[in-house]
Amino acid sequence: MSNKLIADIGRALYGERWQSDLARALDVSDRTARRWAAGTDEPRRGVYTDLHRMVIERIADLEDILERIKEQETRAP
Repeated sequence: MSNKLIADIGRALYGERWQSDLARALDVSDRTARRWAAGTDEPRRGVYTDLHRMVIERIADLEDILERIKEQETRAP
C-alpha cells in the first residue's frame, strides 16, 4: 500500500514523470524512488514526514494562487 501512496503523492506534486523530481526533493537516487514505486523497497525512516511537509507546502502555494485568481476575477471587467 505504501507504494501506491508514494506514487499518488509523487504524481500530485510533480505529474506523471514524478520519480526523478521526487527523488531529487528527498535526496535519494532515481533508482530508490522507482523501487518504492514498485513496492520492492520501503522508504527509509522520515520519508513520510518529508512527504507530509512537501504536500502541506504545495497546498499552501496553491491556496495562495487561488486567492490571487479570485482577486483577478473580481477585478475583471
